[in-house]
Amino acid sequence: MSTTVPGRLLPADLARTASGGLRTRRMRAALSALGIAIGVAAMVAVLGLSASSQAGLLAEIDALGTNLLTVTPGQTISGGDAELPYEAPGMIARIGPVEMTESTGSVDTEVYRSPHIPRFNTNAISVGAASLGLPEVLRAPVAKGAYLNAATAEQPVAVLGADAARRLGISELYDGLRIQVGGQWFYVAGILAPAALAPEVDSMVLVGYPAAQRYLDFDGHPTTVYVRAQTDRVADVQAVLAATANPEHADEVSVSQPSAALEARAAAQSALNGLFLGLGAVALLVGGIGVANTMVISVLERRSEIGLRRALGATRGHIRLQFLSEAVLLAALGGAAGVAIGSAATFVYAHVKGWATVIPPLAWAGGLVAAVLIGALAGLLPAIRAARMAPTEALRSV
Repeated sequence: MSTTVPGRLLPADLARTASGGLRTRRMRAALSALGIAIGVAAMVAVLGLSASSQAGLLAEIDALGTNLLTVTPGQTISGGDAELPYEAPGMIARIGPVEMTESTGSVDTEVYRSPHIPRFNTNAISVGAASLGLPEVLRAPVAKGAYLNAATAEQPVAVLGADAARRLGISELYDGLRIQVGGQWFYVAGILAPAALAPEVDSMVLVGYPAAQRYLDFDGHPTTVYVRAQTDRVADVQAVLAATANPEHADEVSVSQPSAALEARAAAQSALNGLFLGLGAVALLVGGIGVANTMVISVLERRSEIGLRRALGATRGHIRLQFLSEAVLLAALGGAAGVAIGSAATFVYAHVKGWATVIPPLAWAGGLVAAVLIGALAGLLPAIRAARMAPTEALRSV
């Protein structure tokens, strides 16, 4: 007496059988894969855009330098506003590892495009006395016109920060262009490019120290001192800045490193990733439900095929593996499409922003793995149901 041993289902046969089931129902398969694709694309785009944004910001920080320190007045013991001594910039400049020292001083007055502007409409523009090397120390070049020099610093001449120019409605310079600063006409000599490390300068109208004292009753106290130190000695300089700027009241001086704030901003951006990844996971779950629905309907529609294959010698394992493979293949195709869509979206957005395109391996590999797992879980129950179908019952529908 001889027994027939069921043949093995070779990988090539399994792939051909699984893909055949999808090819005969292309529209339904495409719509099911679309749900998976949307979820994976969302996950890849979120991680890719976050990584590209951080890479762009860190590249900007590297270009601007991490050796800029700022010195500002803090609070007195009684809780009032402290002042930096007149000599603070000069004393700081004598610190050995300090390469450059420039300063600004806050001037208590308003700026208007013309005297006809209502007094309450200040547009949050401030006025500051500025030293002559400020653009160089901030690495914020003059975008249009020219900066102050030894001559114009003593005259009613102003340079606008990038935001101040926009709020005043000034985009181009011409001879005789003037604005009102504290009731006095000042000629506009230039407009600065945005200062990433000192955003407060962007909303300022800058005049020379001598002009501020002569025309605007400026008291001469610096309110912010910008210090460039040797890169490998930043920590050493930071440790002595307060005591150097105000030896009598070092506790009334605040010292900060602007690049550290930008790095913290880069870290804060990634904190929102969890929310968007959660939305992507929801879309992926919905796509998985679509795959499961497709496979359940496929099992019902293909009862005759299942019965015929069982009658020809296919085992329950063969049937189970066939339908499970269809679900995995369907999800994998959706995952691959999602990776492509997410990567393309990341590339386009990063290119527009001028960032380097960075797609972490966790994004595309994790997206594909998640898609395959979702497909396997979605197809497991329909595959088991198909395998349990008796050949005689299935053949009734032939």
